Amino acid sequence: MDFRARQRRVWKRRIGAGTAELPVEALLITHLPDVRYLSGFTGSSGVLVVIDGKATLYTDGRYTVQAKAEAVGTKVVIVTKSAVLTACEALVTAGVTRCGFDAVQTTVASLEAMQKEVPAKLRKKMFEPVGSIVARLREVKDEDEIEIVRRAALVGCGLFDKALGYIRAGMTEVAVAAEMEHAARLAGAERMSFDTIVASGERSALPHGHASLAKLPKRGFCTLDFGVVIDGYCSDMTRTVHIGRALEDELRVYDSVLEAQEAAVAAIRPRVSVGEVDEAARSVLRRAGLDQYFTHSTGHGVGLEIHEQPRLAANQRQLLERGMVVTIEPGVYIPGRFGVRIEDMVLVTATGGEVLTPSVKAWTQL
Repeated sequence: MDFRARQRRVWKRRIGAGTAELPVEALLITHLPDVRYLSGFTGSSGVLVVIDGKATLYTDGRYTVQAKAEAVGTKVVIVTKSAVLTACEALVTAGVTRCGFDAVQTTVASLEAMQKEVPAKLRKKMFEPVGSIVARLREVKDEDEIEIVRRAALVGCGLFDKALGYIRAGMTEVAVAAEMEHAARLAGAERMSFDTIVASGERSALPHGHASLAKLPKRGFCTLDFGVVIDGYCSDMTRTVHIGRALEDELRVYDSVLEAQEAAVAAIRPRVSVGEVDEAARSVLRRAGLDQYFTHSTGHGVGLEIHEQPRLAANQRQLLERGMVVTIEPGVYIPGRFGVRIEDMVLVTATGGEVLTPSVKAWTQL
């Protein structure tokens, strides 16, 4: 991504949307994905302060050149001690008496340290929790972000397509994961979005069964849940394949999960609640008598982090908006037997949902 061009285009809109109606004079942003979203800075240490629509990035000497190159429209201050404490000192110097912060991303210890950096008379009112306002802005992706997410999703699809050619009984789960992760690097991924999940046989009943030394069975399911990071943005998809001849009840469960997944994808459109999408999937499994084995939410947002808002779960009322990217991933997990999960990334468009991970998800037997 050309961060310089992008930040010139979106800086004013993002900061304005985030601060216009807040009862504070400044924002202190410490969560690195939020710092990156607002400034373009990709380093591992940095704090952003916004006062009157102007931003200052505080980071250390490792990032002197990088910060100035990436953080367009942002003043860069190189610190010799804690970036967040230096930022607090700067807030006082600027005359700020009320500064908003994200309590979700700030520990009690960090808040106490921040308060110690301001005069005693300001400590009780200086730092005001204002919610996860930047995270809310990040829920809706702009055109540049959507293009990056598309690329990441297609790289993931390519990994699965290749995996169909080498997965076989007797391979260890970690060997499958290693092959996928090696291919991801060769395809341009910065890293995996999360530890690759390869869960086979009885272990497929573990929703988050990280790859182990267990060998793929001669007959049984193998669930692959994986994603890559491209230009900071994550992809996430799951496919479940079957090795050897399947039993009738295995086919029935797979078909039910696929039907539930497709029903939830079909329910996506602007102004539909995330709870309605969850129910679209859950109701299919309920009719099939399998809902007791669906033990997690139907999906989540994806972007600079692998798990973002919105959360697509039962009784949640948030409405979908055009530009959101979410996962749809119902599953059935029968302890001691097997599990099936199918997951796509879906972009909320003006009229519905566009699947960004179009690789095959119909019954696959190896």
